[in-house]
Amino acid sequence: MITRQLFSIPKQGWFKNFHTSQHVHQLFDRLPEPKLNTPISPVNQPLFSCLHANLPLNALQRFRALLILGNVSAIDEVTLALALKACCGDSNFGSQVHNFAVTSGLISFVTVSNSLMNMYSKSGEFDKALCMFESLSDPDIVSWNTVLSGFLDSEDALNFVARMNFSGVVFDVVTYSTALSFCVDDEGFLLGLQLHSLIMKFGLDCEIFVGNALITMYSRWKSLMEARKVFDEMPNRDLVSWNAMLSGYTQEGSYGLEAIKAFIEMVRMRMKLDHVSFTSAVSACGHERNLELGRQIHSVCIKGGYGTHISVCNVLISLYSKCELVEDAKLVFWRMNDRNVISWTTMISTDEQNVVSLFNAMRSEGVYSNDVTFIGLLHAITNRKLVKEGQMIHGLCVRTNFLSESNVCNSLITMYAKFESIEDSVKIFEELGSTEIISWNALISGYAQNGLCLESLRTFLSAVLECKPNQYTFGSVLSAIGSAEAISLKHGQRCHSHIIKVGLNTDPIVSNALLDMYAKRGSICESQRVFHETPERSTFAWTAIISAYARHGDYDSVMNWFEEMKSEGITPDAITFLSVLTACGRKGMVDMGRKLFDSMKKDYQIEPFSEHYSCMVDMFGRAGRLKEAEELMSGIPGGPGLSMLQSLLGACRIHGNVELGERVADALMELEPTESGSYVLMSNLYAEKGNWEKVATVRKGMRERGVKKEVGFSWVDVGDTNSSLSLHAFSSGDTSHPQSDDICLMAECLAMEMKFLKDRNRHRESTLAI
Repeated sequence: MITRQLFSIPKQGWFKNFHTSQHVHQLFDRLPEPKLNTPISPVNQPLFSCLHANLPLNALQRFRALLILGNVSAIDEVTLALALKACCGDSNFGSQVHNFAVTSGLISFVTVSNSLMNMYSKSGEFDKALCMFESLSDPDIVSWNTVLSGFLDSEDALNFVARMNFSGVVFDVVTYSTALSFCVDDEGFLLGLQLHSLIMKFGLDCEIFVGNALITMYSRWKSLMEARKVFDEMPNRDLVSWNAMLSGYTQEGSYGLEAIKAFIEMVRMRMKLDHVSFTSAVSACGHERNLELGRQIHSVCIKGGYGTHISVCNVLISLYSKCELVEDAKLVFWRMNDRNVISWTTMISTDEQNVVSLFNAMRSEGVYSNDVTFIGLLHAITNRKLVKEGQMIHGLCVRTNFLSESNVCNSLITMYAKFESIEDSVKIFEELGSTEIISWNALISGYAQNGLCLESLRTFLSAVLECKPNQYTFGSVLSAIGSAEAISLKHGQRCHSHIIKVGLNTDPIVSNALLDMYAKRGSICESQRVFHETPERSTFAWTAIISAYARHGDYDSVMNWFEEMKSEGITPDAITFLSVLTACGRKGMVDMGRKLFDSMKKDYQIEPFSEHYSCMVDMFGRAGRLKEAEELMSGIPGGPGLSMLQSLLGACRIHGNVELGERVADALMELEPTESGSYVLMSNLYAEKGNWEKVATVRKGMRERGVKKEVGFSWVDVGDTNSSLSLHAFSSGDTSHPQSDDICLMAECLAMEMKFLKDRNRHRESTLAI
């Protein structure tokens, strides 16, 4: 199978773009020393002993002593091989050994050439190693494997594997293990499957090194079932085997439980765990939010001597951060002996309250930030709305050239949008060399967050001309269309068509955004259709459909959907209750509303927001139970808000309660002295009571304070979506639009139809009563 692939590779063009690297040949270093046919000579024994004791410098000193003493005749190919191994990738001394090998004639031994190629590969001079290989007349399997392990580019390495196969080289354990490590892309994975077949064919699947390489390859491609099958079929396993399986489970993300089980099995087998074992196990606990087991593993780490190991501590900080135990994360961080950029970045993302001081401490310790550091830092600054600090970090990004990183720029776009400085977001966006869809998404979302929904839609229309939109793009623009009454719903429907075309209509983010848009724009039928087409109905989806009916005042449908939601095992959240309470208030179902309000805290442990209290005050007010409304309002933590007071004042006007209305109006005017609504409501209340003197006083107060009554607007969709993105806004007596006569006629028709429906319902109710 491999042979068929080789015909597509040019004979002279198999080495295209080689790269030098400091590639560490761990696999070769872990192999046992070659068994010589003859005992080690007295000259070579000291060098061998030094290397065995991990004292390469001592070995080099002994080799130099041989040269200085002129004992050249005692030096053989084994001596040079040992000396080159002692160089540890230092090409300065290695080149001298190379010169000696050439002048002494020992270069003719293939073992010397192999050692030289290994040395050059480790020193980052792979081109020299490759040149030596091409000059060999009869390379052995070690020669081929040495060159193969020196490649940095996976495509070049796999082409070399193909060349080996063409040349009739019989692959051994090292060949297969090394080749499998380069199977990283789609084509490489296919070759890896073929290599696995050959491994099975030649009975090398029982070799630990090969099994470990296969587990790693399958794990890299998220084929955890295949990786586990290889693992289970291995007759012998070492720590690397277990760690490979453990890391595979952890890196995939959704196999946290399997990773934890594997780690527990390792502990039961009393294996000597290392930092890789602990790092993977703690990461799995973080994925599963299993704090109890994470703490136990933390204790084992300390007992095993890994309590301050950098990589272990980094994942421990992440674990405690995910479990919202910031103080525990800080304890781990400050007890570390050494901290790298990952340590600081993880801590910056965890401890948002001290993010600036942490960043300054990181710089003072001489640790250089990376793009992930700045992203975490900007995220924390954005959440805490630290405008001045955000501008300073922006300046630092400019000085350190991190604005060349698109992900950092995207964070800055988001930050300035949250700071309500959308002009700065646009400026950063326009300065980007190339705009990816993530950058467009940040700007679209930024406009929507700042209430500039029309600009958000315009930006979306520009984005789809340059990039392929994703689920976040549609989510942001649909949110903008749903929030803007001035944008024609036809644009949302066009987005919906585009979504179906690209196959994103079943994506949870998109389906929820569609549902929310149709719900906010009052399109019940479309809301229902999207809801039924949603594969995974989250709390958000149920809340959106309930909200759609609540906006229409359809109390019965709201309660039916609410009960169905609970029967499906979906727990309502604070927004769900807000919609249900709104429906109760509009229907006048005060007792049911009170029961639901009390159940929020009692049954669902949801602390009511000010919006929930506003709903209750409005509910009591509509029902004329003004005293209960005032009592509830007086017990609100932090005092009543603007919307709550406005609701109560409106109720006072409806039920003619002047005394309470005056108290509420005074509180409103103190909160918002330039808001016209409270003046108008109070003036109308006095007018209905015939107190024209008070009416004049209120209107005089408006003039003195410069308060003007806001003009009410309505929107009409005139059907021209090509020339204008927005609807036409008009007020009473407005004739500015060319079709103003048609608009007024349509408004009259709608009013007549509404009156007809209202009279018909009244007639039905009176008939039923009789």
